[in-house]
Amino acid sequence: MRKAREHLVYVTEGKSYLDVSVRDNLKDAGYIVTEVSSINIEDVSQTSAMDNAVIILIHLDEELLKNQETLILIRDKSIELDIPLFILGQVEHIGVLKKVMPKQIIKKTFERPIDIKDVIAGIDTYVEKFGHQKRKNILIVDDSGPFLRSVRDWLEGRYQITLANSGTMAIKSMTKKLPDLILLDYEMPVVDGKMVLEMIRSESEFANVPVIFLTSKSDKQSVIDVMKLKADGYLLKTMEPKEIIKAIDDHFDRVKAAWTAEGE
Repeated sequence: MRKAREHLVYVTEGKSYLDVSVRDNLKDAGYIVTEVSSINIEDVSQTSAMDNAVIILIHLDEELLKNQETLILIRDKSIELDIPLFILGQVEHIGVLKKVMPKQIIKKTFERPIDIKDVIAGIDTYVEKFGHQKRKNILIVDDSGPFLRSVRDWLEGRYQITLANSGTMAIKSMTKKLPDLILLDYEMPVVDGKMVLEMIRSESEFANVPVIFLTSKSDKQSVIDVMKLKADGYLLKTMEPKEIIKAIDDHFDRVKAAWTAEGE
């Protein structure tokens, strides 16, 4: 059994021998499985398990293929939450699904007759490689311990959080794990945010990591000075927590939209 248990959402009617076998084997392999009815769109739309899932596993049949509303909802959830789809089903049903689903969200298919061991092995391989990467990693850099802990508390339910109380610690942290975003205090003593940004941009392996400045100054000149540094944005420390969370969510939404547009 894996050390860190991962959540899966299993979309199925849940009545067949195959469904019972898949569910039981996934649980034996250490996964937390939430079953969602494939014939009840409210079940799909209301489950909170999708927020924490690393995979949406679908038992595809003719009935689900006819249920376009449910398929669209699953597609939208997959794209919105960046959760891959794994499909079990007849080869002809899988072929039809691939014509209506974006190809990038379907990571693996299992054609009937299905070997359960192959299904578990395929899921294990994906989770081992990508499961821990589902939540974006944010490096927060600030010399104030209380502020660091506050921002961590606001964000850690949605993102993986790494803290650094100086520019030196930030660089050291980045050599061990490259973040998806850096929230950087602009007014740190000794080595300020501007200098830290210059250090980050001078290293080729760090150069493309997005940086959003945190600042307590909202006057026009201070904002101009911050934006001259060509960061990816700035956030005022006086903002409400929900505003900071939304700004960060919006940043990752823009990144995903840009990536999707490039792939089309």
